[in-house]
Amino acid sequence: MKRVRVALLSDTHGALDPRVREVVEGCDLALHGGDIGHAAILAQLQPRLGRVLAVFGNNDVARKWPEEDRRLLVHLPEWLEQPLPGGTIALIHGHQIPARGRHDLLRARFPQARAIVYGHSHRLETDLSRLPWVLNPGAAGRSRTYGGPSCLVLIANEQDWQIETHRFPLSIQQRKSHGHFLHEPSPQRKGHTAQVIVAPGRAGHC
Repeated sequence: MKRVRVALLSDTHGALDPRVREVVEGCDLALHGGDIGHAAILAQLQPRLGRVLAVFGNNDVARKWPEEDRRLLVHLPEWLEQPLPGGTIALIHGHQIPARGRHDLLRARFPQARAIVYGHSHRLETDLSRLPWVLNPGAAGRSRTYGGPSCLVLIANEQDWQIETHRFPLSIQQRKSHGHFLHEPSPQRKGHTAQVIVAPGRAGHC
């Protein structure tokens, strides 16, 4: 494919926000950065090409997963690299790397990647200051979303890569759990914010 849309998400912890799931359905491929929660989360991800790649997080352990899902855990890698048009994307949960200087350490670990995706902190970040990019899609479920469930979409072609940032309002249940009792007008995509970041591609990088 000359152009591909890749959904980037992480830290569902057993709950996938339906608005994030809708974003995934509009993409060709999905990458999950770990702390999945159980196998049904991955089954809910339905990108157009039907391909979902995932790594394990520090909470993806047998004692925290339903017994019937534990066989999947052995198939989840610690990290992976996926070729895309115009470069390679690396995926890792991030708990293996100290918080201090994490972006520099990730760049040192995956120097040939064009972008690195990690999770663990639950905080949405797009560090495009230099290559490789370092991206954290935030939390796509209900656990510690720091302002609302979120995900990223990478649009990759041979010439350049673009990043879309998708952040959704907290649900009523989430607001109650955070001490807020405001009424949310609609559970649909109302209030959804999307930001597109365009940065120059790396010439000759593939």
